[in-house]
Amino acid sequence: MSTAKHRMRDKKMRNQPINVTYSSQGSSHWRNGGDTPTGRGYDLSPHPRGQGSSHSGHAQRGGWVRGHQREGHGGYPQALPTHITASAFAKARAAEVNAMLTAVTKTTGSSHVFGALPKHMRRRAMSHNTKRLPCRLRDTANNMLEKSQKAGQKVKKEQSKSKSRKARRRHGNMLLEFNRRQRKNLWLETHIWHAKRFHMVRRWGYCLGDRPTYKCYRACYRAMSSHCLIQDMSYYCCVELQGPEEQLLATLSKLTSKEAGPTFAAAMCVSGRRQGSVVVYRAGLYPLQPLGPVTFLWRPRTQGRGGQEDQGRGGQEDQGRGGQEDRGDQGGQGSTHRQLWIWAHPTMKTDLLPELQAVCQCSEAVLPPAPVELPVPQPAPTPTLAPGPGACPEAVQASASGSKRKWSSREPEAAGPPAKKLVGYSTISATTPVTWRSSTTGIVISDLTMEMVRYRLIGPLSHSVLTETLDPATHCDATGKSRPSPFWWPDHCRDDCNMSLHQQQAGVFNMLKGVYSTAEVPAGSVLGLTVDDPRLTLPNKRGKAVSDFRKAQGVNEKRRRELMLKGIPEPLSQSSLWDRSVRDNVTHNKMTDQEVNRLRNDVLVPGSRLPTPLQGRVPVLLVQQSGKSQGTEMGSWGTGWDLLLPKAWGMAFWVPLVYRGVRIGGLRMSLKHAQNKGEPHFPHDYPDCPAGARFQEEQEAELLAKFRRRPPAKRTNYIKHGCLAPFRCPWQQLVEEWQLIVKEGGGEEGVATMEQEVTTPQRNFTVLRNRKSLRQLSAWCRPTSSKCQRARNLGSTPPLNRNVAAALLSAHGGSSLVWTRLSLVTKGQPEQHALVCVPTAEDLQLVRKEPGCTGPQEPLHTDHFKSRVKRPRKKDHNKPGTSSSAKPENKQSDPASTSVPSVKPGADPSSSSSLTNPSSSSTSVPSVKPGADPSSSSSLTNPSSSCTSGLTLGLWPEPLPSVTSHCSRVTLGWVTQGDFSLSAGCGEALGLLSVTGLLHTLLRQPDSQRGLVLLRNPGSLQYRFAKINIEV
Repeated sequence: MSTAKHRMRDKKMRNQPINVTYSSQGSSHWRNGGDTPTGRGYDLSPHPRGQGSSHSGHAQRGGWVRGHQREGHGGYPQALPTHITASAFAKARAAEVNAMLTAVTKTTGSSHVFGALPKHMRRRAMSHNTKRLPCRLRDTANNMLEKSQKAGQKVKKEQSKSKSRKARRRHGNMLLEFNRRQRKNLWLETHIWHAKRFHMVRRWGYCLGDRPTYKCYRACYRAMSSHCLIQDMSYYCCVELQGPEEQLLATLSKLTSKEAGPTFAAAMCVSGRRQGSVVVYRAGLYPLQPLGPVTFLWRPRTQGRGGQEDQGRGGQEDQGRGGQEDRGDQGGQGSTHRQLWIWAHPTMKTDLLPELQAVCQCSEAVLPPAPVELPVPQPAPTPTLAPGPGACPEAVQASASGSKRKWSSREPEAAGPPAKKLVGYSTISATTPVTWRSSTTGIVISDLTMEMVRYRLIGPLSHSVLTETLDPATHCDATGKSRPSPFWWPDHCRDDCNMSLHQQQAGVFNMLKGVYSTAEVPAGSVLGLTVDDPRLTLPNKRGKAVSDFRKAQGVNEKRRRELMLKGIPEPLSQSSLWDRSVRDNVTHNKMTDQEVNRLRNDVLVPGSRLPTPLQGRVPVLLVQQSGKSQGTEMGSWGTGWDLLLPKAWGMAFWVPLVYRGVRIGGLRMSLKHAQNKGEPHFPHDYPDCPAGARFQEEQEAELLAKFRRRPPAKRTNYIKHGCLAPFRCPWQQLVEEWQLIVKEGGGEEGVATMEQEVTTPQRNFTVLRNRKSLRQLSAWCRPTSSKCQRARNLGSTPPLNRNVAAALLSAHGGSSLVWTRLSLVTKGQPEQHALVCVPTAEDLQLVRKEPGCTGPQEPLHTDHFKSRVKRPRKKDHNKPGTSSSAKPENKQSDPASTSVPSVKPGADPSSSSSLTNPSSSSTSVPSVKPGADPSSSSSLTNPSSSCTSGLTLGLWPEPLPSVTSHCSRVTLGWVTQGDFSLSAGCGEALGLLSVTGLLHTLLRQPDSQRGLVLLRNPGSLQYRFAKINIEV
């Protein structure tokens, strides 16, 4: 045997035990545990280290070679051992088995797990997909994969998790987990229900449902048009103001203006009969610096003894909370002290609340009171059905033992208080003040965010859903009135005035059953009501609520007509929901689902109404929401009701409403609802508000990140399409350029001068909200329907001429935008950030000859930045900030030579002025400002970067060139939201236009074609004709 074979054999036999050796005698039975010195574990031929073992030494002297002996000694010995020692034999076999396992499990060469597999079973995918390995090797592979991923990272101590799913699903552990997940983003009470059925998004500090996981776009539209759709609007913030009526009206008048519509002092709203809406501005700065739209609701003035007691009780409660100390002096006046709720979007709260504190001089914060342990009600008030007369004593004992076991869970545990579900505004600290008062004006401001639940029902049959779901509260019997009770309803029933008011409210609510559509009730009507727990009348299976006129046969027709014409009387708008003490009592004494299920289990007839406990009465407010109130088309579309509830009662009302067959909508459906109504949606369509500006910045960053995630070959090149800002709308630059056009006379010279002069704007842009001016613009634009033109009677509106237009511009300034609705004349689907442009004389002549023509096309632009985007990869990768390596043909000192000409083919540059024929004015206008080299460091997508590597393929760098004259048609504005409208049957868009540009366009258009514009999507070259509708 060669030396190499010796070394290989020694390596293989290294782990063999001492008793497994080859003796020099060649006796095979010694190795098998025979009764010899070698068999007992003694080696007769010792071999020192480095000289080989007895196996190799004996092989060299003629030992065993392939089953026979050398030198002709024959084969194996014929004699067998006469006896075997069992212990020695077992020890020898055990040592051999251990050596074999060690050799098998030891990996040689590579340390990968799949190295232990045979070569025919190995796959390349096993290195990254451990599921390709056999089950016995997956755990080891996963451990090695985790170690390789964590290499070089700081090892964090993992928190121990529950060992079983059963432990994690325990009620207490689930509540603790849910409370932990609400530290940053607040959950609504219907969050768990929505999370199972909706795509959830994190917006404005909440976790909200964006859209359902199933296809229901058209189904939701049909529900809003013919049945009912429900939305959870509880994320809206409520701010409560209390104080003298004169002081409240005087301070709030600084935030609004009568020119923009009804204010907080509207007669119908101050009485408490109607809900109002208004756009709030910073104090004394109208029409500049708007904050956003809000809805407000006044508490009705108290009438009668019972109402005065309710009002006094609310004042005593506020006095106990430190809200007002001088309430006793105003107790005699009664109705002078008023209460107001203002509802605002959560993004607007950070701007509205400080402004209200400043204008009301409420700088003194009132610390929240210490939490008071409310008394736990006894189980006696909860009705339990007695067993039947034929029940056996064992059944009675079993029910008693079961109830005892369940009620024992309410007893305090020695280990500590159980986990509680977070209800209300739980993300703020307990010591954070939510109430502020003023010692000079006597006004108290309270933040009631998440203190109430608000559901919005949209559709003509919303009233039918409410009448089937809610039942007016039943009266309390004499026994309940006589004895003291921790609940609010028995005390409320002791007053005859309160019960008389409740009967009148129940009568009006029952009259809604005879109403054909929700739109028949006056817009903004308010109805206060106290209802029973809707879980007590929950149907066995889901159905669809429809109008049943047979139920309204007993309704007085005269009273029903009076309700439709005059609305709900003022006293019936009163509700106990205004009192904080009642809200807290109802919240803390709410029956659990377990108790309701126990009542349902004990009822004799399945499906019948459950008995009403004393804690099963809930005060609510019903507020009628107006539908489409502007314009002459689709009147009252999208009308409905808002349901206001105390906190903690969200799911108790949500499930019964869903069981009546309503559709559920999310944030996306709220946007579509506003789009179909033709109204601006906050904060999407309010660019002049701080919240709207923040939203547009976030939206631009999101769309830009989505654009950059796509491969460069799959992106739309917006430079070639002539779109400067596909992800945002530069409103300020638009109004400034139109001011310069007007200043230079609106001709070709004015547009050319606009590129050279840099003027500082006098003020920021604003959206025109003056009702009188909007009516004039609406009449001049000749509002039309979606398909055909229909003129409106102008009435007292003066005809459009240059003097009237100049007077309108001088009154509101040139930096104003106007909200418009654009209806496409032919086919097409407008998209977000689409361009609204002025048609040329040739375009108007074309549409006059061919009314069904598609429209002109934009010439394809040239992308001068494409070569500069790719260059840093090759040469300038190590030289950031250098632009000298550009091609010689791209280094032009003349700005006009580097501009992107946007001339319409066949257009005559000297035909007419810029506004009469915008294509002619744009032929000589460079698309890059004079003195700005496209290859300079300032022309970057990221302004903070100073190298050409910051360019993005397909996007114009900053600063942008002229937005009005960049294309062959002069730009008027942009679209904020657009889609195919199912209600109109054509493409419709909502956007903002420059008032200055709109007036100049209308003056230069013929009377028969006024209000006709062109619309082009950012990723398209096709213009389409559209009509302007300014609805007031």
